[in-house]
Amino acid sequence: MALVVNSSASKRRTNSSSESDDFLSVERSSGTLDHHHAPLISTYNDRIRPLLNCIDKLRHLKVMQEGIQLPTIVVVGDQSSGKSSVLESLAQISLPRTQGICTRVPLIMRLQHHSDPNPQLHLEYHDKTVATNESRIEEDIIAATDEIAGSGKGISHTPLTLIVKKNGVPDLTMVDLPGITRVPVHGQPEDIYEQISAIINEYITPEESTILNVLSASVDFSTCESIRMSQRVDVTGQRTLAVVTKDDRNPEGLLEKVTANDVNIGLGYICVRNRVGKESYEEARIEETKLFESHPLLSMVDKSMAGIPTLAEKLVEIQATIISKCLPEIVKKINDKLTGYVSELNRLPRKMASVAEAMTAFMRIISSVKESLRKILIRSEFEEYQDVKFMHCTAHLSEMLNEYSVKLQVTAECQQNQDFLKEEIKVLEEAKGIGLPNFLPRTAFLSVLNSKVKGISSMPVEFVENLWLYIGEVLINVLIHHSENYPPLQSSMKRAAHSLIAKMKDVSVTRVMEMVEMEKITDYTCNPEYTVIWNKLMAHEQAFMEAVTDQ
Repeated sequence: MALVVNSSASKRRTNSSSESDDFLSVERSSGTLDHHHAPLISTYNDRIRPLLNCIDKLRHLKVMQEGIQLPTIVVVGDQSSGKSSVLESLAQISLPRTQGICTRVPLIMRLQHHSDPNPQLHLEYHDKTVATNESRIEEDIIAATDEIAGSGKGISHTPLTLIVKKNGVPDLTMVDLPGITRVPVHGQPEDIYEQISAIINEYITPEESTILNVLSASVDFSTCESIRMSQRVDVTGQRTLAVVTKDDRNPEGLLEKVTANDVNIGLGYICVRNRVGKESYEEARIEETKLFESHPLLSMVDKSMAGIPTLAEKLVEIQATIISKCLPEIVKKINDKLTGYVSELNRLPRKMASVAEAMTAFMRIISSVKESLRKILIRSEFEEYQDVKFMHCTAHLSEMLNEYSVKLQVTAECQQNQDFLKEEIKVLEEAKGIGLPNFLPRTAFLSVLNSKVKGISSMPVEFVENLWLYIGEVLINVLIHHSENYPPLQSSMKRAAHSLIAKMKDVSVTRVMEMVEMEKITDYTCNPEYTVIWNKLMAHEQAFMEAVTDQ
């Protein structure tokens, strides 16, 4: 592919002077230009057309929506900079001209040299194709724009494609964007500048885009908003080409502007004269040639920087270079995307033709779910959910138990610290009666124990409810993970899981509440720490009694 492009470039360089001489000889001898025999640019057309068709087809297939950028020539310029006139000169058709913003949507212009003398034009938008012709192209573009962006003066990101097959036009695909304006006119949104900037940045930011910056010769290039925008995304200027319009009206200082290159235009400048009044495109080209040959100031501009034919040749050359550079990477990205999608497709289940197949798939899902639950709930194996800490169940359950233990301890300590022994003394006073001295009445012990148990009785129930809530979420996540290829099954499986978890939770809560109630009516403890302390105290019973009875 690169070899073809390089061969074309070599051919262009060796034949460029002869082509230019032929063009001038035709002009001088006849006074008019035979458009069908002297197209704007034909050197690259035969070789570049297949590559350009490939890129256009990829654009039509919307691969850019998949994140794959295509080589694109993006036309930008401040409002009234002559952008539409330049495109008209290249396409040799009339475009809409009104006050304010003419282009309200991205206009993708696909120009194709056509051997048939009868041009073929049509518009593509909203998945439909509308045939048109040179006499009504303007009104058809306006109607299509109104359908896309509304009948007001607003703009839209949705592109409109104009296909021009005409004898003598260069093989080019360009995207014309709305002209930059800072002050909204009546009927335009207040944030029109921000909207236009967003569209322009979307198209000029990718490295695959070549920026065709249209500048008026009457302005200071450094103050142009389009230059500032392109400089922000193309700092070195290596993918920016400048076209200077209205040279015949403002020739003073033009040579200094384009040679000084104060705004760092890496691909150079092309000075052009656009069609004036009712001139035909052939007449405009003749007048342009005369202007840059005979004008006292403009004749000093190098011929490699002047004229619409030079611009067409430059654009075709840039387009060929960028396509040959980007196409291998585009192919690689498409193959990567295709491989990924094929892999996803292969993971999808095969069509189930019988109940037996459906049951087999269902049992396979249940088996996978059970194995995953064993791993994450029992064996602490969480490789399936390496980056999802919520699914590291044994660690999470251990953390929940620790928090419960701390909360239980803190609650018990708070109860002890409030009015130390006051409750116990009160109970003892109330339990006084006829009995042996120095013996704690059983009713007093039961009363104190019951109040302590009652103070913490809600905590075990709360812990069990939180535990089953967590287990339920884990179960649902595992089910969804293993049944992602069977969406119809997921809703019913989730309902069954919720029902099962609810039943298990009710059983657990009931059992815990029974245990709490048993603790409330008993006066013993199985705590080994209690037994150890009791034995330790009873070992000093004799010494204690002797101290008490010592007169």
